[in-house]
Amino acid sequence: PKSPPLTFGFTLYRGRIYRDYLFVTDSRSMEVEYPVPRRDESKVDSYHGTEVPDPYAWLEDPDSEETKAFVDAQNQITMPFLDNSAVREKFKERMTELYDYPKYSCPYKRGKRYYYYYNSGLQNQSVLYVQDSLNSSARVFFDPNKLSEDGTVALQMAKFSEECEYFAYGLSSSGSDWVTIKFMKVDDEKELPDILERVKFSSLAWTHDAKGIFYNRYPDEPGKADGTETTSNLNQKLYYHVIGTEQSADILVAEFPENPKWTSGATVTDDGQYVVLSISEGCKPVNRLWYCDLRQLTNGITGLLPWVKLIDNFDAKYSYVTNEDTLFTFRTNLNSPRYKLINIDLKYPDPSQWKTLIPEHEKDVLDFASCVNQKYLVVDYLHDVKDVLHLYDLSSGVFLKNLPLEIGTIAGFSGRKRDSEIFYKFTSFLTPGIIYQCDLSSDNPEPKVFREVEVKGFNVSDYQTAQVFYPSKDGTEIPMFLVHKKGVKLDGSNPVFLHGYGGFSCSLQPYYSVQYLIFVRHLGGILAIPNIRGGGEYGETWHEAGILNKKQSGFDDFQCAAEYLIKNDYTSSRNLAINGASNGGLLVAACVNQRPDLFGCAVAEVGVMDMLKFHKFTIGHAWTTDYGCSDDKEQFNYLIRYSPLHNIRVPPQGIQYPAVLLLTADHDDRVVPLHSLKYIATLQHIVGKSPSQKNPLMIRIDVKSGHGAGKPTSKIIQEESDIFTFVAETLNLKWLE
Repeated sequence: PKSPPLTFGFTLYRGRIYRDYLFVTDSRSMEVEYPVPRRDESKVDSYHGTEVPDPYAWLEDPDSEETKAFVDAQNQITMPFLDNSAVREKFKERMTELYDYPKYSCPYKRGKRYYYYYNSGLQNQSVLYVQDSLNSSARVFFDPNKLSEDGTVALQMAKFSEECEYFAYGLSSSGSDWVTIKFMKVDDEKELPDILERVKFSSLAWTHDAKGIFYNRYPDEPGKADGTETTSNLNQKLYYHVIGTEQSADILVAEFPENPKWTSGATVTDDGQYVVLSISEGCKPVNRLWYCDLRQLTNGITGLLPWVKLIDNFDAKYSYVTNEDTLFTFRTNLNSPRYKLINIDLKYPDPSQWKTLIPEHEKDVLDFASCVNQKYLVVDYLHDVKDVLHLYDLSSGVFLKNLPLEIGTIAGFSGRKRDSEIFYKFTSFLTPGIIYQCDLSSDNPEPKVFREVEVKGFNVSDYQTAQVFYPSKDGTEIPMFLVHKKGVKLDGSNPVFLHGYGGFSCSLQPYYSVQYLIFVRHLGGILAIPNIRGGGEYGETWHEAGILNKKQSGFDDFQCAAEYLIKNDYTSSRNLAINGASNGGLLVAACVNQRPDLFGCAVAEVGVMDMLKFHKFTIGHAWTTDYGCSDDKEQFNYLIRYSPLHNIRVPPQGIQYPAVLLLTADHDDRVVPLHSLKYIATLQHIVGKSPSQKNPLMIRIDVKSGHGAGKPTSKIIQEESDIFTFVAETLNLKWLE
């Protein structure tokens, strides 16, 4: 439940003695000769009477020779800069060492067997294992590493049929969102000939008779679909695939020709009697909810289903939890920004007949609920950005007991209505993973440790995590996690890595990160993660306080985090690095434009930089629910005020931009590379030519890589090593052995 939501939006020193400190060159005095790409001064767009130049619009074509030459020229500046750093190999060696620990998912029961994902440490992709019982030996069931030499083919989705007859699995290549679905028989592990293409942002739901599966796909279109294209993703449809047939024979069961931006997801209910359809438009946490009683299809699934439109508006979000015949339980934010559980009886569908099962909490966010052992609800709450796990009675909604947790995050959960046991995985900034097992068939269920992972070569007792609250510009109290060495001196000299996101109702909770710990241990740093508005940390109210015309609030929260850290002597502006990815890349670039004096280094990964045109590419139209759209005059007026591409200025005398590193990749079809390419071209043209700009302005463009999902271990280690090399090099940090 805690894996990143489908935000179309959207995770060495060995045996040698070195000197205690390794001094690196001070990049502040470096001079960089930037490429001089063509500026098309004739390219001007008009928005509601305002003329906006777009001289690098030609960079929107990823296939042009001119764009390819620009990419090569940029990498030829950036890669030697990183290669020449004495920190780079040390960081990569140490990360390779500390990343080499076993990684397990929660086991889950399907049929009579248990399955779990396991990575021995440095495998590019995790492997799916099967065992007959929890105590029996495990064997490999599916190994994605055999599908490519470099690990760039990833298992993106997987679903067993109800009684475990079949295994459906979706593969992506080079980090693209496009998925190819294939099938295998479980007992003899024999590949089936069925192949499903044109799949993206899809659900997977088997009918319980195992005859077929619901999935989503986009229409065939001319041109390529390998993740390097920029064409808009429209008209997604829901199909039913019958096992043993060609995709061309798949049955169209739901489409929305009047609403090409709608996307949907199908769920087959616990009892197998209904298929529930959740329909979304964009990324706002609201959806329509339709259903179909499969028992009434006397001839089976033969065409568009006779959907009953239980909820046919976009007023709130409804997520299926379970059902007892016609009595359905949903998690919803209807008049409850922190979510609650309600019961709806399909026989009495009028909203006046809906009943609250578990009311909204006065402060905490009801983050997920799962029905297990027929009669229980496991409910997870977010309390000041930390997970709390409770057990409730399904029929009455009565609280039964707390399942105790340390301060941290539930990073995995398994357990279905038909299962008597649950597994959940706990993680934190200093804990890689503890998997708990709880038998709910016992009279007094108590969780016990099922599996605990330790990382050798790193003593976590030397470090501490704290949570502080600081005031933002408007006085709102913002929580922030800090991770640092015990006894750290607050004298303003510590390097800080300030990481943020603040969008799409996504919460930044504690999680284990090898690269962060290396920064703290070997670069003497402090990790800081503020939970700025726009995220989901305090429910929908918190989310709505940082989106659309209030997007600046999140930027203010982030800048106030930096000011808090400086004011309280954790660091100084010259020692402060900021970082974010995707919507967080937008955050970093906007804050650098607004307050270049506040930061020493800025790393923006796969960021949304052109706020006037983002909706024109791939799935960008889905983000207008968070950002707005330049087609609307009022929304254009606030977008143009912070759009990173359109707010680059030479700072006042005596101030320069911090060192800037952008990261993007050729197969990122979520936030297409043109955002970062146009931003760096503009930044180098305007700021890079200023005599006072000594800090480097660079971009790293990866190949056979995408927005982040499915990235092989080897690429993760190289990318993080490059990021922290840039930070160390530009902040003039010393490597501590």
